[in-house]
Parts: sequence; C-alpha cells; structure tokens
Amino acid sequence: MLNFAIQTARDAGRVLAERFGRALEITNKSELDLVTESDLASERLIIDRIKTHYPRHAILAEESGASEPADREKESDWRWIIDPLDGTTNYAHGYPCFCVSIGLENKGRMEIGVVYDPMRDEMFTAERGRGAALNGRRIQVSPTPTLAGALLCTGFPYDVRQRNQFARHFANFIMAAQGVRRDGAAALDLAYVAAGRFDGFWEEGLKPWDVAAGALIIEEAGGRVSNYLGEPLNIYTPPVVASNGLVHEEMMRVLAS
Repeated sequence: MLNFAIQTARDAGRVLAERFGRALEITNKSELDLVTESDLASERLIIDRIKTHYPRHAILAEESGASEPADREKESDWRWIIDPLDGTTNYAHGYPCFCVSIGLENKGRMEIGVVYDPMRDEMFTAERGRGAALNGRRIQVSPTPTLAGALLCTGFPYDVRQRNQFARHFANFIMAAQGVRRDGAAALDLAYVAAGRFDGFWEEGLKPWDVAAGALIIEEAGGRVSNYLGEPLNIYTPPVVASNGLVHEEMMRVLAS
C-alpha cells in the first residue's frame, strides 16, 4: 500500500506541476479559502485510483468530503485521508510551496503517510513501525535541544482575525525561538519537522487531511506530535504541536502562557 500511495501522490503532483503558473479557474469556498481546478483534478485522480485498486476502502478528501464504498455491508476499517493540494493559496499565486498529502488509516490509527512536493521532487514517506524516509533515504528529526536554538514553523488559520490567542502565541514564539517561518502548507511543514529542517511546528484550525500523513511521518522519524495539552494527537480535533521531541515541553509552555 505504501508503494501505491507513493505512485499516486507522484502522479497527482505531476498534474499540479503541469498546471502550475498557468491561468487557473479559482473559486472561493469561503472569504479566504480558495479552490482551483488543479485541486479538483488532483483529487479526481487520487480518488479514481483508490476506487480502482481498493474499492472496499473509505475515503476522506478535502474537496469532496467523506465517502464509503457504494456496495459496503459495514463501514470499512480502512480510510484514505487526502489533501490533493495543500498550499492552494500559494499555488494560485504562483508561489512554489505546496504538496500532495495522502494518509491511510486503519481502525482509527494512521498506518501510511506520504507527502510529495512536486516542485522539488521530494517524497516524504512513512509506514508505521518502519521509520520515515525522504526519496527512499531514512530521515530523523533534529537534535536541537532547546527552544532558544530552534527554528519553528506555523500557519495562519483562515479565521486568524478571530483568534486573538494565535497572535499572542506567534509573538511569544518569535521572542523565545531562534526563528519562526510561515510557508502556507501545513503537510509540508510537518514533513520538514520530520526531516530536521524545522525543530517544531504549531497551528490551530487544521483539518484531518492537513495533518494525517505528516503526523505519522514525524512520529516515525523520532519526533512527537500532540495537542496543546500534550495529549496524543487526534487528527480530527486540532490544534497540533509537533517537534523533535526535545523542545516539545518548552513549546507547550509557550502555548499555555
């Protein structure tokens, strides 16, 4: 199944790359939440591929929502969780920071995670109990021991104007960490934590398809993912804080302040 997810993400990424920089049909799901024809084309490819190879599996996708097999007798234990284009706003503006994210859940536990960046041809992968990799080479989280030396990343929720606590957290992390970045593609941010490029990440208002694959990749790379209270992450109930594990407690103290 991992190889299937890898090839499917790669093919979906090719769809995005081929259309990148062209004039696109863009619509608004909300005042600030965009969807492009590329989102829809990528999602169609992924869903069609899953229905062909795994017709008994359920699917949760960003644009089309949740679906169960049409001929099911009971709910499937397996669910594919898909973000066909994470970083849509970046993509729509021609900013080359976006990815495809595909996760596979079995009985509520993530088993496979794939995040693919077609602009850099970087494939981040994980299978539960088998570690994490970037383009087939094992990766692990950073050894940065303290928040003062950490490079962090976050994302701005679409309703950030209504989240006063986010502005406070952002300001506090700027003062406490070595640096803070905001790239606009949560799944890719999480993959970068797994690869040791970032030491930590936090964000509110995310959806399951934003974090499903990336959270597993971090855990398999030796990192830690939780909610703001340090409890095990439920991908269906944000917020999320992720780290190399070493700076996790310090990050939670900032989030509690």
